[in-house]
Amino acid sequence: MKIKPLADRVLVKPAPAEEKTVGGIIIPDSAKEKPLKGEVMAAGNGTKDEEMVVKKGDAVLYGKYAGTEIEWEGETYLIMRQSDILAII
Repeated sequence: MKIKPLADRVLVKPAPAEEKTVGGIIIPDSAKEKPLKGEVMAAGNGTKDEEMVVKKGDAVLYGKYAGTEIEWEGETYLIMRQSDILAII
């Protein structure tokens, strides 16, 4: 990974959106919700006030409007502050 987040920032690869409901109904692209979980691909070193808790490979939950979407080498990622992450799963 050539992207290295700075300070308390984290690079997250969002999980793919659900294609079907539990009942088997196929969800069209226009109705899919933005995924709220993903995998940490890289993490910064933290700040003097805030230690980094998440690390590469952690599965995380984050807020609906968290982070900034970026595209790198054909993949979509989110870069966000560690405080935007709600939980490690």
